Amino acid sequence: MATAIGASQPAAKASSYRIIDSDVHQTFRNWSDLQPYLREPWRSRVVEAGSHVGGLGYLSPAGHRRKDAYPEQGGPPGSDPELLIRQLFRDNKVDIAILTGEIYGWNVHPHQDYANAVMAAWNDWTIDHWLAPYLQQLRGAIAVNSNDPPAAAAEIDRLGSRDDMVMVIMGATSTAPYGQKRYYPIYEAAVRHDLPIGIHPASAGTGIAHPVTAVGYPRTFFEYHTGLSTIFQSQLISLIAEGIFERFPTLKWIFIEGGVSWLPALMWRMDKNYKALRADTPWVRRLPSEYIHDHCYFTTQPIEEPPQSQWLHQIFEMIDASNILLYASDYPHWDFDAIRVLNRLPADYRRKIFQENAEKLFKLNGD
Repeated sequence: MATAIGASQPAAKASSYRIIDSDVHQTFRNWSDLQPYLREPWRSRVVEAGSHVGGLGYLSPAGHRRKDAYPEQGGPPGSDPELLIRQLFRDNKVDIAILTGEIYGWNVHPHQDYANAVMAAWNDWTIDHWLAPYLQQLRGAIAVNSNDPPAAAAEIDRLGSRDDMVMVIMGATSTAPYGQKRYYPIYEAAVRHDLPIGIHPASAGTGIAHPVTAVGYPRTFFEYHTGLSTIFQSQLISLIAEGIFERFPTLKWIFIEGGVSWLPALMWRMDKNYKALRADTPWVRRLPSEYIHDHCYFTTQPIEEPPQSQWLHQIFEMIDASNILLYASDYPHWDFDAIRVLNRLPADYRRKIFQENAEKLFKLNGD
């Protein structure tokens, strides 16, 4: 198998830096693949139940995955390691991919114990079928159920010492804002193992989740998808206002697949309100924008593409993008971003966004 991996990599690269993809979605062919990793009674029930959180409810007219990523032998895109590696490493010139998976939406499943078991099984399946055979190219993320913080902390402690697991991942949708005290066990465990926490859109408006917008349920996928960034804004406001980065000064946070163009206005608004309303949050000792610059990272996908590229460059300058952005393709989803999307950036941005920021965050310098 190692020979096949080596053959999938490009023989030479035009750039002088490595490309680290911070958001790649692996999945299984069907639920029976996960069944052997589940503990009872869930092992017996998973296939019978169908194991859905509740369904997305908003169906993309473009589909949810790349049409060219379906394996010849069957199964959904992202289920064949060799095809994934070929399309990412040969065609998109990636050197290391961080597998974020597709299971974190189970944090809004109504049965916490069932969700915990499914996520633990997913983590073990990922280790056996992806990380162990393909460690040269792949790293993993520990999926945890944020709706059961003690169980999530236990899962981080179970796997957090592994070198092939480089982050904790949770659904961006939650039953309460992530700055609240109930989540402290998760953050304490992440800090114990020096792992960053990433949140990713998942199951918004389904299961026991709140509506995807502050005004209720939208009707179309266009509304749903465009409004996903408001979930990230709400979580970021909560983290800052509740003083998470004061209480956990070494914690790093990654906002995955939420865009970035909204960040300047939000930082300005928070900084202004902090100056006027600091008596409401006395534990917040610095400007919100300073916490963001020191603790938060954002992935490039889905990168906004304004009519004039210099507008995006201006936004990048406003948010100090060279230090807080991570390249992400979102493979194999329908809105996959190839590296050429960002190749128009000035050269001094590229090395940090494609390589150095991720190396530092995920501790990949020696790989």
